[in-house]
Amino acid sequence: MQSNAAQILQKVESYSPDMQREILDFIEFIENKYKFKTPPAKKKSPLRNEPFIGMWKNRPEMKDSAQYVRNLRKTQSLRTHS
Repeated sequence: MQSNAAQILQKVESYSPDMQREILDFIEFIENKYKFKTPPAKKKSPLRNEPFIGMWKNRPEMKDSAQYVRNLRKTQSLRTHS
């Protein structure tokens, strides 16, 4: 079963451009009558409140994250050149 939107679109596409303009005018009339507004955007919580922040804080290898990444790259480089 098609959704209402799909049924409406299918019907509107079969009409002449003049009829489509009337349909659009009617939609705009309804929007003005009921004062449809876009819903307010959800407030985003600060990144520091996300659960993944700090998930590696107790891992010893993360004390110096830059060194950790250098070691990873070095190991990866040795694998690709062997």
